[in-house]
Amino acid sequence: MPADIRANHEPVPRLPRPVPRLPRRVRIGYGLGSLCTGTFATVPGLILLYYLTNVLAVPAAVAGAAVFLPKAWDVLINPLVGAVSDRSGLRGGPRRPFLLIGACTLPPLFALIFAAPPLRGAAAAGYVAVLFLLAATAYAVFQVPYVTMPAEMTEDPAERARVLGWRVGFLGVAILLSGALAPAIAHADGDSPASYRTMGIAVAILLAVGMFGAWFTTRWAPAVARSEAEPSLRAQLATARSHRPFLFLAGMWSLQALAIGVMLAGVQYFATYTLGSPGAVTPLFACLIGPLALVTPLWNRLGRLRGVKEAQWCASLLFLAGAMLLALTPAVGPAAGYGAVAVIGVAYAGLQLLPLTMLADTLAADAVRTGKRRAATFTGLWTAAETLAFALGAGVFALVLAVTGFRSSDADHRVDQPEAALTGITAGMSALPAVLAAASLWLLHRYREDGTESASPESESAPAHGESAPPRTESAFPQTEPASRHTESAPPHTESAFPHKETGRAD
Repeated sequence: MPADIRANHEPVPRLPRPVPRLPRRVRIGYGLGSLCTGTFATVPGLILLYYLTNVLAVPAAVAGAAVFLPKAWDVLINPLVGAVSDRSGLRGGPRRPFLLIGACTLPPLFALIFAAPPLRGAAAAGYVAVLFLLAATAYAVFQVPYVTMPAEMTEDPAERARVLGWRVGFLGVAILLSGALAPAIAHADGDSPASYRTMGIAVAILLAVGMFGAWFTTRWAPAVARSEAEPSLRAQLATARSHRPFLFLAGMWSLQALAIGVMLAGVQYFATYTLGSPGAVTPLFACLIGPLALVTPLWNRLGRLRGVKEAQWCASLLFLAGAMLLALTPAVGPAAGYGAVAVIGVAYAGLQLLPLTMLADTLAADAVRTGKRRAATFTGLWTAAETLAFALGAGVFALVLAVTGFRSSDADHRVDQPEAALTGITAGMSALPAVLAAASLWLLHRYREDGTESASPESESAPAHGESAPPRTESAFPQTEPASRHTESAPPHTESAFPHKETGRAD
């Protein structure tokens, strides 16, 4: 057909209408909520097991159960909170009232966990377990609606990147602040119950600032879309079983989250008994978290240049190498321990960024194939599996302590540990996470974004012809491009016990 005739018969495509930017106060205010998610995901995993065994004289096995069971409860309560929130007709919308309920309940419950009542042994474990269960429930009431909100505020990926950029920026602040200051306050008076009470109150204040700040400022956020999960955990599991790429990806991350959870639970013991100083936990934590700000952009660039899956291979292998180096600390000295943890910290930055990028790409490809928006279902399961893995990490490390003969004590009566327990602490911090990381590599090898058993590198990083591109995820620090090259809208993002870093701009 001649060009002039074709021009008269073919409609001129309409330009997309510009999407209005969210108010700056909404972007910043929403990010404040990460002061809660980052802090609550970090402090209990870092301190609670040690608090039980070395301050309240709880046997290691019992202490592990007291930490694990309340967090495992999240696996059941998270889908319930999501379903109730989806169906909510409360004034203020389907999400914000739940933020307020969580803000009113979690801070005082957290302070009560570390109130150090005049109880010891099993009685103290029961007290902490009940309070931790209530706190975990209050956290779920806040966190599940919170992570859903960005996808409902705007359908523009660039605008969502700005929102999530602020969120993960505050997330980094929360991890560094709470992970460094909470142990410092707790050990300031020789691990006394009074110092733990002070720490509990200080952390509760930080939680309240973030939670009430997010609730108040999101009153100006629009609601342009709704994503709904399956109504029950059984229905969600049925959906996931039919999606092989998600199963491999979630399995890989669950094993890696378990490895990180074991390390997080053991770092205080490693500082006290391997490095010889309870206060060494603060520089250890700085070595682990400090590289985030520096190397996250590098992982982001590697994902763009070589593909996200190949970058994930690099991060996983580096984590494995760092964990194996950590085993040399007793023979070589503290410098080896700090250096190995710094290597793990570099790898950890990638493990926070890349799995969520792969998840976003997988869910976008699923939306293209099925025509369904199932992000809420899959991200709910991702959060539940991640929470269970981190909770199990504390339980597994407690089991290592129990098997190797660790002796619990209170703050006034310190005891010497047998050689087997000291060896178990080092092995639990190094060999065990290395084994878990190695096992995750098989699942990473099996993962294919498009569900095929074999794919070329190009197919792992680019959509097929005729498909819309999968989404990009957002980074903790301002970036010019996302780790993935895909550009569609991203699913709701999750927080972890080591909360995830996401690519994006924080302007």
